Amino acid sequence: MRGLGTRARQVLKAGSAVTAALAALGLFLTACATGGTGARDEGPASSEAVAKGAAPSPARSASPSKRVDAIKLVKDDPEVSDSVKSALTKPCVADEYPVDVSYGDLTGGTTDDVVVNVMTCGDAVGIGSYVYREESGRYENVFKTEEPPVYAEIDRGDLVITQQLYKKGDPVEYPSSEEVITYGWTATHFTERSRTHNDYSNAVGGVDTPAPAN
Repeated sequence: MRGLGTRARQVLKAGSAVTAALAALGLFLTACATGGTGARDEGPASSEAVAKGAAPSPARSASPSKRVDAIKLVKDDPEVSDSVKSALTKPCVADEYPVDVSYGDLTGGTTDDVVVNVMTCGDAVGIGSYVYREESGRYENVFKTEEPPVYAEIDRGDLVITQQLYKKGDPVEYPSSEEVITYGWTATHFTERSRTHNDYSNAVGGVDTPAPAN
C-alpha cells in the first residue's frame, strides 16, 4: 500500500489479505475471511472531530509523558461506540488486547497526546481510532473515527487517518482504493489539511487468470 506507515500497512493489509499472502510475508497476524471490513460502499472515512479543550500551551515538558491505561481509557469513554467497546471485553491471548497506542505531540499541550487504535482479535482489522489530549489532569477525546478498516498515525506532528474503501461487489481481500487524510490541530479541534485518494489496480490479484488452453 502507498503512503502508509509500517504499522498501518500491517493492520490494513491484515483486514484485506488472504491467509496465504499473510503467511508469505511472515506476519504474526492471522487472516480471517469473515467480518471486520465495515464499509462496503465507496466513500471517505467517516471521521468526527470533537471540539473540546482549551488553547494549547506553548510550554512543553522535557520529560517523557506518563503511559496510560488505554483499555480503560477507551472503555470509559462515552464517545466510543458499544460495538468498539465489545472488542475489548476480554483479551485476545493471555493479557494481550487488540490495541495499538502511540504517544506524541499533536495538539501542542504540555504532555504527549495519546492515539489509540482498536482492532479485531482474529484478523486485526482497525475498527476505531481515537486521539486523547490531557486537560486538567484527565484525558479528553478530541478526535474519533469508527468506520473500518481504519488506522491512525502520528506523522511529523500531524494526525494521519487511512481507510480502505470498497465499491459494491469488491471481494473482501481486494478493496478498490484508499483515502489518506491528514489533520492538524487548530486551537480546540482538528481540521483537515490534505486528502489523498489512491486507486488500486484491478489487474493485481483481483481476478483469477484463466489457465492457457493446451
